[in-house]
Amino acid sequence: MSLIGGIRPPIAVLSALLLTLAAVTALVLGRVDDTGVPKAVLTSQQHFAEDGAVALRASIDESVTDVTRSAALFSAGQPVSGDAVLDKLGSTYQKWMGTAVVEVRTGKLVAARGETVPLTDVDLASLSGADGLAPRMVRQKNGEARLLSFGLLTWPDKPQLLLVASRNLKFPGISLGQFRSIAVVDSSGAILSSDGIAEPESASNSIDRQDITASRKQLKDFAQRTARLAQRDPRSSKEPGTGGGYQGVSGSLLGGMLLSDRSVAGYATPAAPDPGENTTASGLGLSVVAMVKVTEESAARAQSPVFGLLAGGALLVVGALAVAVLLGTVQRPLIRLFLESRRLTRGDLTRPVTVPGYGEAHRIGGALERLRRQLLGEPADATGPARRPSGARRVGTRALLAVCAVLLLAWSAPLMLLVNRADSTAVVPRQLVNDQRERTDTLSDRVRRALNEGDADLQSVASLIGDKTAPEAMRSVLARTYNENRRYRSLYVVDSSGAIQAREGKSPKVIQKNRVSDKPLRLLGHGGKEPVVVAAAEIPGRDGAQLVGEFRVEFLNALLTRPGLGVVRLVDDRSRIIAGNTGFLAFRPLPDEHLKDLVEASAQRLGKKPRPAGVLYREHGVRIAAAAPFSGSGSAESLGWSVVSWQPVDHLAIPEYDSQNRTVLAGLLGAAAAAACLGWLHIVVARPLRTLAERAEALAGGDRRTVLFPQHHDEVGAVTRSLELIRQQLQDQRARQPHHTPPPRHTPQPYTPEQYTRN
Repeated sequence: MSLIGGIRPPIAVLSALLLTLAAVTALVLGRVDDTGVPKAVLTSQQHFAEDGAVALRASIDESVTDVTRSAALFSAGQPVSGDAVLDKLGSTYQKWMGTAVVEVRTGKLVAARGETVPLTDVDLASLSGADGLAPRMVRQKNGEARLLSFGLLTWPDKPQLLLVASRNLKFPGISLGQFRSIAVVDSSGAILSSDGIAEPESASNSIDRQDITASRKQLKDFAQRTARLAQRDPRSSKEPGTGGGYQGVSGSLLGGMLLSDRSVAGYATPAAPDPGENTTASGLGLSVVAMVKVTEESAARAQSPVFGLLAGGALLVVGALAVAVLLGTVQRPLIRLFLESRRLTRGDLTRPVTVPGYGEAHRIGGALERLRRQLLGEPADATGPARRPSGARRVGTRALLAVCAVLLLAWSAPLMLLVNRADSTAVVPRQLVNDQRERTDTLSDRVRRALNEGDADLQSVASLIGDKTAPEAMRSVLARTYNENRRYRSLYVVDSSGAIQAREGKSPKVIQKNRVSDKPLRLLGHGGKEPVVVAAAEIPGRDGAQLVGEFRVEFLNALLTRPGLGVVRLVDDRSRIIAGNTGFLAFRPLPDEHLKDLVEASAQRLGKKPRPAGVLYREHGVRIAAAAPFSGSGSAESLGWSVVSWQPVDHLAIPEYDSQNRTVLAGLLGAAAAAACLGWLHIVVARPLRTLAERAEALAGGDRRTVLFPQHHDEVGAVTRSLELIRQQLQDQRARQPHHTPPPRHTPQPYTPEQYTRN
C-alpha cells in the first residue's frame, strides 16, 4: 500500500495529532506562572529602556552635530572672537554644561562659559590624526562623566581654534513617574549617571533609608548584568514579540523583592535607527537601564492546572470515539471488501461474500455477491438488480466522516468561542497604564524637542548668514544645513514680501503671502491632504528677510514610531491629527470621543504646566490610552499640541489573555487536525469509494465493456483491480459458452392487390 494513500495513514496521523494535542493542552492550558510579574510588565520595561536609549542617542548625536555644524558655519563667515562664538552658541542652544575655545597651536584658553571643561584630558597634538575630532568621554574628579564634542574654527591668517563643548549623560525629557529610576551604564557595568533614586542622606527615616539603599544596590546589580548582556549580537537578543523592531540589544531583567515589591528592569543599548549604520552614541559602548518596583499582589493571578487536565482528558475521550468510528465503520469494512474481492479473484466462490452493513461498502459488498454468483454460472439477469440500502444502511462514508467532524468540533468550538474567555473584568496591571502614560509623555517631549531643535538650527543659520552673505554663499549654507538635517523637506530664504532669494530641497508648499511670519513655528495646510509645519527665523540686517524651513511629515511620523504603544497620533490644539505611526487622514478628529476628552483633560494646567494622563477604558473592549501635551520650554510649547496613544490590552501578555489565547489556539489546532485528516480521508477514500460503488453495481448489472482501473495504490485501488479481474473472468466465461444459432426471423409477405382490396 502507498505510504500517503489508503485509509490507514490518515487515521494514524489523526490519532497521533490528537494524542499530542491532548498532552500539550494538559501541560500548556494548566501551566502556572510563578514569576509573579506578568510578561507584559517586563516587556513594557524593555520598551521603556529602548525609549531612553533612543532619547540618549538622539541627544548625543544632535549635540555633536550642533558643535561641528556651528564651527563650520562660523568658519565660513568673517573671523570673530572666541567670546562672540560662545555667546552666540549659548544664546542659540542651552544644552551644554560648559563650552570653551582653545588655541590649537599653543593650547591657550581663549574663552570659556559654564562649568570648567576638562581640557587636561584632551591631547591637542592628536587632533590632526584619524578621528582626532571624535567625541570622547572623560571622568571628572568627583566621579561624574562628561562627553566632549569638538569643532575647528579656521579663518585665513588667523590661529586655528578648537571649539569644545561638554555635556553630561543625563536623559533629556524622560518621564519617570513614581518609583522608577534610570541609569546610563558603560561597558564595564559602572553607572555614569542616574535619575530617580535619592541619596541615602536625604531619607527622613530608617525605612526610607533602607529602601533607598536597597534600590541603589539593586540598580548596581542590574547595571552589571546589563553590561554582560550588552555584548551579545542584537539579532540573538530578541524574543519573539518583545521589541524585534529595535536595532540594538534590549531585554528585561527580574530582580529581588523588598517587602511586597519586586524590582524589574529593562535594558537597551543606543543604536542607529537604520540597520547597518553607526552613530556617535552607538559607538561609545553605553547602555541604558530602567528599573521600577512592581507590587506582586496586583500582578499575575495563579491558574489551576485542573482546566488543562480536563480539556486534555476530554480530547482523549472525544478523539477515541472519533477514531473508533473510523476504524469500525470505515476502515474495517473497506479492508473486508479488499479481502473478499481478492478471494473471488483467486477462484474461491464457495462461500458467500460478507456484505458490510452501511453505505458504499454495503453496495460494493452486494455487487461482489452478485458477481460471485455470476462467476458460478448464473446470468446477470438472474442475480437481480442492485437494491439500494434503506434506513440506517444508507449512511455513507461521507456521513460517517461528518459524524467524526462533529465529535471533534464539539471539543474545539467551545475552546475557540466560549471557554476560558477574558471578559471586561480582566485584571490589567496598573503598571501598564503608568508606563503608557510615561512613555507617551516621553514621546511628546521628544517631538517638542525635535521641533525646538529645528527652530534653533534655523536661528543659528540665520544669524550666521547676516546682511553680507551673497546668494551663492547662502545657497551653499542652505545645502549644508539641508544635507545635515533630514528633518526639512525644503529650506529657503525669503525677503519681506515672501519672494524666494535662495532655496534648497523641494518646492515650497507655503504660498508667498504666508511665508513671512513673526511666529517661529506654525501649522499650515488646513483642509488639505498633508499638514505643513513651518519654522521661520529672521535674518539680521536684511530688512525683514527670513530663513524658512518646512518640516517633513515623515520626520514627525518617524518620531512617533515606537513599539509597544499601539496607535500613536500627534494632534493640534483642536485635537485634529497631524502625524501618526500608522496611516491617517490629515486634520481629521480622533476616532473616539473618549480620546478627545482625554486630550482636553491632559491639557488642563495643574499648577504651572499641564500633566500627562493615562486611563484604562473598559467600554467597547478593554484598552489603555494616554495623552501628553507639549510641556516645557522652547517655541514648540506655544503650539498647544499633544501626543495621544491607545492600544487594546488583549494584545498584551496579561495572564487572562494569555490563557484565552492558548485556549483558542488549542481549539484551532484541534479543528485544523480534524479538517486536515478528515479531508484527507474524504479525498482518498470517500470520493473514490462512492465512484467504485457505482461501477461495481454497473458491472454486476451486466456492463462488461467499461474497464475498471485504479486511481491510487491503496485499498480502494486494490478492490478496483479485483473487480477488473472479475470483469475479465466474466468475459472469458462468456467467450467459452457455446453459441446458439438464433431462429430465422419471419419475413412478411407483401400484400397482393386482391388481399388489399379484400381488406
